Amino acid sequence: MKRRLFITLIGGAAAAWPLAARAQQAVVPVIGFLDPTSPDTFAHRLLGFPPRPQGDWLCRRRERGDRISFAENQIDRLPELAADLIRRQVAVITTLANGALAAKAATTTTPIIFLLAEDPVKVGLVASLARPGGNLTGINFLSAELTAKRLELVRELVPAATRISVLVNPTGPNSESTLRDAQSAARAIGVEIQFLNASTSREINVAFETFVRERPDALFVDIDPFFTSRRVQLVHLASHHRVPATYPGRQFAEVGGLMSYGSNVSDAWRQVGVYTGRILKGARPTDLPVVQATKFELVINAETARTLGLTVPPTLLARADEVIE
Repeated sequence: MKRRLFITLIGGAAAAWPLAARAQQAVVPVIGFLDPTSPDTFAHRLLGFPPRPQGDWLCRRRERGDRISFAENQIDRLPELAADLIRRQVAVITTLANGALAAKAATTTTPIIFLLAEDPVKVGLVASLARPGGNLTGINFLSAELTAKRLELVRELVPAATRISVLVNPTGPNSESTLRDAQSAARAIGVEIQFLNASTSREINVAFETFVRERPDALFVDIDPFFTSRRVQLVHLASHHRVPATYPGRQFAEVGGLMSYGSNVSDAWRQVGVYTGRILKGARPTDLPVVQATKFELVINAETARTLGLTVPPTLLARADEVIE
């Protein structure tokens, strides 16, 4: 039986409160966290919320009696689980990707803080970035700019690449924008792209079978919570089939992925923690502008590059925030 997606973070933004104010609280506010992925993915994201080592964070949450459970990528359960958070009268909901839409549909009053790679205005979460206009605000990744930059980087790493496969999750919140942005970016640098869909572990295997048959020159993995939760599988398949691949976050490079470029997720979650603290002290989401992520990091796994027979250009190594040996 699948475990339910529900996590209450008691005191999750405690660092934002003065000690005296916390001592005066008769009832400690409960923070709801709505995440469509797995415990492994969750631990990486919560390194900065609150800012302490993940093992310590999990122990402290258990000691305080928090309920910690995960959806294991059951996207269709998000509306039910968002409604459950509202019934439990959480003070704030923090969420990402599809969870933001589910939370918005569940309440017009409980504050919601999201982390999103899609344009929150286009998907209907907020009225504008500067003045959200409702009970939602959050942090937005620059999806179009990241897509173009990542295609340029993979072309720099594999100069002979003329055909690149783009792996997207058709049920994810970013699929439509990725299709549009990747096509535009590919035309600008003169490469041909092919889209492959995967929303289950089995479909990832099928996508790689297609890749092996058609043998494009490189693989671009879209930013999506599901792919992050399946990063070991993706990296293993890319390595097994000797596919140069670019990924959306350092978590992939840390488990053997060739190269990643994307927003610093820990920094983004720290900002979520800051906004959570401000709301718990009385701020309204409508008065907190959506923050554009500004910290990005390029991580190159030099060992994987050598395994694939690739020579990483010195100019690329010089720009990398980290080179994994």
